[in-house]
Parts: sequence; C-alpha cells; structure tokens
Amino acid sequence: MKSIRSIFMTFTLFCMSGSLAAFAATDHSTLVKGPFKTGEEVTKACLKCHAKQARDFIKTTHWTWKGTPNHLNGKQNSTEEYGKVNMLNAVCTSIEGGEDGVVHEQCSKCHAGYGWTNTKFDFSDQGKVDCLICHAQKGNYAKAIGGNVDKKAMEKGSMNLDLAAQSVGVPTRNNCGSCHYYGGGADSVKIPGIESTLEKKDRKLDVHMGTKASGGGDMACQACHTTKNHKIAGASSMTAHYVERVNCENCHTGAKAPHQKSRNGAIIAKHAGVVACQTCHIPFFARSQATKMEWYWSEAGKDIKSEEQFDKETYVKKMGRFVWGMNEKPVYAWYNGTIDHYMKGQVIKDPSKPVVITKPVGTIKDKTAKIYPYKLFIGDLPMDSTFKYLSIFQHYKSYWVDYNWEKALLGGAEGSGLPYSGKYQFVKTASYFSISHEVAPKEEALQCGECHAGGTRMDWRALGFKGDPMMAGGRLSQTARKKTK
Repeated sequence: MKSIRSIFMTFTLFCMSGSLAAFAATDHSTLVKGPFKTGEEVTKACLKCHAKQARDFIKTTHWTWKGTPNHLNGKQNSTEEYGKVNMLNAVCTSIEGGEDGVVHEQCSKCHAGYGWTNTKFDFSDQGKVDCLICHAQKGNYAKAIGGNVDKKAMEKGSMNLDLAAQSVGVPTRNNCGSCHYYGGGADSVKIPGIESTLEKKDRKLDVHMGTKASGGGDMACQACHTTKNHKIAGASSMTAHYVERVNCENCHTGAKAPHQKSRNGAIIAKHAGVVACQTCHIPFFARSQATKMEWYWSEAGKDIKSEEQFDKETYVKKMGRFVWGMNEKPVYAWYNGTIDHYMKGQVIKDPSKPVVITKPVGTIKDKTAKIYPYKLFIGDLPMDSTFKYLSIFQHYKSYWVDYNWEKALLGGAEGSGLPYSGKYQFVKTASYFSISHEVAPKEEALQCGECHAGGTRMDWRALGFKGDPMMAGGRLSQTARKKTK
C-alpha cells in the first residue's frame, strides 16, 4: 500500500503541473476497501486523507447553493447571500416550499451532499459531502430523491457503490453532466449545448469538446472552468454569484490570438471591442438535440394528450405545456458583466407585460458592454393577485400529487415566507439564458453579410443603433452624435 507521503507527493505534482494524468494515476482501488452501504460511509473513508478538500468544498456555491451577489446589478457589494436556495426562476421555479422546505427532497438529487431534505440541513457537516457525484468513474453511481445513494439500484445490482468509491479520479464531462445536462428536469431543457450529446460530440457541433477523432479538442470542463480549492470558475446568466469568469481570451490571446492571419483581421479586431466571440462563433444553438423554448405552468394539471416535437414531449400533466426548438438563432443583447434578476417578493408594476426573470445588463452607451447571444425562454408563472409578486408554489408532495393550485401556493408561502392572499393569476415571463457552448468550426462562423448590407440576423435598432452600423456608424459614432445634440 502506498504511504500517505507518496499519495501527498502525487497530489502535489498534479497541482503544480495542472496535469489530469498525474492525479488519475493514483489507483484508489488499493486505498479504498469497503464494503460500503451508504454514501456517508464512503465520505468517511475519503476524509481520512482529504479533510482539507472537504473543508474547502463546504465553502463553495456547489455546496451552499448561494453566494455574495457580485453578478447582480446594484447588489455587487452586498454581503447578503443569494442563490438557488432563496431565488426563483422560470424553469423549476424554487426549492422553497412546504413545511421545512420539503421540495428540497426532489432537488437534492443534484446537490453534492447527502440528505438535504429540509431547511434544517447542517451545511457545516463535512460528513455529508458527496465526493462520488463529482469523482466516481465506475460503478454507475446514482442518487435517489432525498439526495442519498440509490439503494434500489444497489439492490438490483445496477450500481456498485464499492466500485464507485474505488474508481474516484479527476472529474470528467460525464461527472459534471450528471447534474448539468439535466438542469430543469430533463436533458437539454435549460441551457443549449450543455446536454448529454457532449459525451460523443463531433467537432462540427463543438470544436472544444468534439472528439479527437473528429478533429476536436476533447476538452474537459475544467479546461475552461478552472478550479481552485474546489471553487469553480464561471458566471451563469441565472446565478447571483461567481468566483472567477471564464472568457475566450483566457486562451485565445497573445501568440494564440485569433484572426491574426485573416485578411479581415483589422476589421474583426474592431468588432471584438463590441461583439463577443460567442456571437459570431455560435450562429445557431440546440444543434444536436432540441431545447425547451417555452414552458407554460398555467396549463399543468389538465388531461391533455402529449404530442412529440423533435422526439420530446410537449405536455406533462404535472408541469404543463412545452415548446421545443432545434437549430435556433439566438437573440442578441448587451452584457456588461452583470445581470438583472427578479427577486423574491419584488412587486410587478404592470402584470400585462412579461415579467423578466433574468436579463443581461448593458446598453449601446456602456463601453464595458458587448453584444452576446442568448436563448430567449418564455412561459408563465403564478402571481399573487393582491400582493402583485410572483408566488412560490410547492410542487413536490403537493401539486404533483393532487394538482391543487390553492394548496400548492399555501405550501409555497409556508416554505418561502411570502404570504399568499388567496387569489392568484398567471403572468407571462421571459428569461435570457446565455450561450457559450456548441462553438462551431471557424468556417461556419457568421459572415459579414449575415448582419450587414441587408443581413437580417441583428435587430440593430433594438440594440440602440440608428440602423446597420456599416451605414449608420458604429457604437462610438452613435454615442458621439447624441452628445453633440
């Protein structure tokens, strides 16, 4: 058996070199014995060598599901913490609902911990950390509702907990994807490009994650979403907090700067100050499988026959009606590095207009902003007719059982602390989900004529221009004209 010093030296070499292979070479089958009956037993074994890693992990947003709102417009300096635990969205809405927040029991399948079934969960208990969800490479590791290991799978023999524990290594795309592919309840629901086809992606679908055989980079998630002390870089258009940003320029700069040999390199360089790389290099999204474009909770609870759209169901009784899209053109908006997000209890001034749940902040006048591509996700949610705020409702162990909106809204009020007046109505919603995956090969990037000289891809006036910048002038000339008036 390897000594603790030997293991430590191997891990140190991995950290210093950044090589995934160095850490993967540590064969945990000789270190982790078992037998194990629960996830907590595996964690106890892990903590014998990795106590520091557990201490680091419980400080991360992957554990707490909240953080200081440095991504929220106007709240960047706030010391309060926001996230999935106390915010809502237009997809699965909220994890707050019912006495002790029982809705957690459904959502905690994807929490990197064990047993988060109510609001009394002890987030300081390192023994509850789920190491396997990110590190198991074999054994078909799976979790059940309630956030514990899937004991039924173990009984059937389809999951081997001992093998999962002995196979731990550097997280793969499959590890990250076991949760992120299925955000929103199913494959490719929320963010296009982050779905199960990433496992066998062709370069034509994603140059970074496409297989080596197809000419792709076959990159792991951590190649861009770098980690330090278990904190993972990346700023989502739906989250209040980020540790560090992931930018294309992190790699594509200096000697590796793009367009150096392009005959239009100087023109493209000017564009780079206004247009994000993703805008030109992700001309379409949901190219490998369909993604949800619309979700109407108001139609849930009915006996409607579901149809199929791109091999996806268009109706589920407990969730409502969906519209799916494939090979979709993005919508475009300015983004200066912050987002506006509907906050719990926020009064809706005009219920006749769509309530914007999350949207990038920025205008043509903002020199820090660039034009980015987004998936525009629309639908509806219940609003308290008296208090004029979006109501939180309890789906798990409530609406998904009896389809009673009154009962579900009362349960949501109990869990969230937002009073329910007894009257509700549905209001339209809109959300902007950023697109950064499914980067197409360079030969498929947008060409000049698709945006300019009659091209219709960009709504220039909606972006604040007087017209096509090729004719009416770019951002600097637009703002200069306004100042001289």
